[in-house]
Amino acid sequence: MSSPKTVSIIIPALDESELLPVTLAHLWGLRPAPLEVILVDGGSRDDSAEIARRNGARVILGAVKSRAAQLNAGASIARGDVLVFLHADTWLPPDALGLVTEALTDRRTALVGFVSIMCGRRRTRWVTSLHNFVKTWYAPLLFRPWRFLRYGLRLLFGDQVMACRRVDFQACDGFDEGKHVMEDAWLCEKMNRHGRVRMLPRCVFSSSRRVDRWGFWGAHVRYLSLGLLWGLRQTPGASVRRFYDDER
Repeated sequence: MSSPKTVSIIIPALDESELLPVTLAHLWGLRPAPLEVILVDGGSRDDSAEIARRNGARVILGAVKSRAAQLNAGASIARGDVLVFLHADTWLPPDALGLVTEALTDRRTALVGFVSIMCGRRRTRWVTSLHNFVKTWYAPLLFRPWRFLRYGLRLLFGDQVMACRRVDFQACDGFDEGKHVMEDAWLCEKMNRHGRVRMLPRCVFSSSRRVDRWGFWGAHVRYLSLGLLWGLRQTPGASVRRFYDDER
């Protein structure tokens, strides 16, 4: 089967003016380069949208402040055969798009991501990075063992980047906008109906700003609490969402 030819990169943003110039310059340096970069702004009070325009991105304004809704809005106008959902504070290896499109030539694979290394200004969060790596396997094995063993369900999260064929994303109706957190985990389950979920053996680098702000134990209590709610098929309430203090 021939490789998908074009890639659209979709970035949800909220007050990301500090990081966007570096992120966007990096994306246009990928080989192969993306067909387009789409930034979906969730109501930034800074000049994120103008920075994105100056750096060659298509911009959607007025999206609901919700990562799921923002990502769906970007996907709705994307023209690429493959959709790559990327956080504004995550950086891809130079050959990332070639790796993604090659992996998605296999129709048995529906969704792919990368190994995420969490980095801050002064340190690399090795323990958090290891936990993110391991939970890709242990969370579905504990809570969805049949899908893990029979259908290749793995859990990918936004920091790991997520890529899929546009037709499959449309067929499963995209991200669930009723899920204000863990929207990435819920998408993995939906996409798993179309094929296995895979982590590619390459690294991306993501900002550890959340962990730096919350502290190691505060961050992991949040992550494990949300993971447990996903495992029990519960939607976090407003109080839990405030506890998570979401950033786009």
